[in-house]
Amino acid sequence: MIRTIFAIAAFLVIQCNNPAFAAVDWQKVEQVLGRKATALPGDVHRFGFPRSDLKVTLDGVAIKPALALGSWLAFMETHEGAMVMGDLVLTNEEINPVMERLAEGGIEITALHNHLLRSTPATMYMHIEGHGDASKLAETIHDALGLSHTPLAAQPAPASSESLDLDTAAIEKIFDKKGKVSGGVYQFSIPRAESIKEGGMEVPPSMGTAIAINFQPTGAGQAAVAGDFALTAAEVNPVLRSLRANGIEVTALHNHMLNEEPRLFFMHFWANDDAAKLAKGLRAALDQVNTAKM
Repeated sequence: MIRTIFAIAAFLVIQCNNPAFAAVDWQKVEQVLGRKATALPGDVHRFGFPRSDLKVTLDGVAIKPALALGSWLAFMETHEGAMVMGDLVLTNEEINPVMERLAEGGIEITALHNHLLRSTPATMYMHIEGHGDASKLAETIHDALGLSHTPLAAQPAPASSESLDLDTAAIEKIFDKKGKVSGGVYQFSIPRAESIKEGGMEVPPSMGTAIAINFQPTGAGQAAVAGDFALTAAEVNPVLRSLRANGIEVTALHNHMLNEEPRLFFMHFWANDDAAKLAKGLRAALDQVNTAKM
């Protein structure tokens, strides 16, 4: 018994001194990235890097970063240190320098594609994933972003109490879900019902597996909508048909991750029309998806 106790104690000492088992120093990660994290369910630490430097227009609408131009990183602690997932908004000229630095630092590129069509200037979206020491992952990503024009200085947090020229109560009633105001945009994050796993580990919705629906007021009761549906293969075409039948353009269909279970496909969309009409169309599409009960 005494030998067993000593063996357990020795094992615990070794593990505590092993960097791979050390608790993540989130304050250090924040220092590296130059901003505070937002704490989200699932013990996820999320960092936003809005592309406020870009003046992107689409069909005459000046796109706010919170609608479709928000780079983000989400970290969570794991047995090997941390896992990071993210989505980096880049111009065409920024893609290769950023990709090269990420690859050098061991960050995986899991997807590169458009989310919008006809936007000026054009933007691309680089999805990433990394595992290991959280601070080192943060350093690599920070260095890579430094090769783009992404603003790296901390920016004031968007006011959650700002008023919008939008009947948000009516939209919430149609969705039967609560949204939130962020950066002049009304946002919904809707998780799927089933657990999403990668390598046997659950990936919380706040790591990027939730459905994102964003409304940006464009005046006279209208709104631009953008975001993405996280779908299983069987849901892809029912949702596509539902969106198109309701005047909502499907702009992209692709992966964001590589080894998730069940396999997910991400369908991006765009429209600028009467806000209530669009909400009803999006709700019709949501009804085709296995979403969690709220």
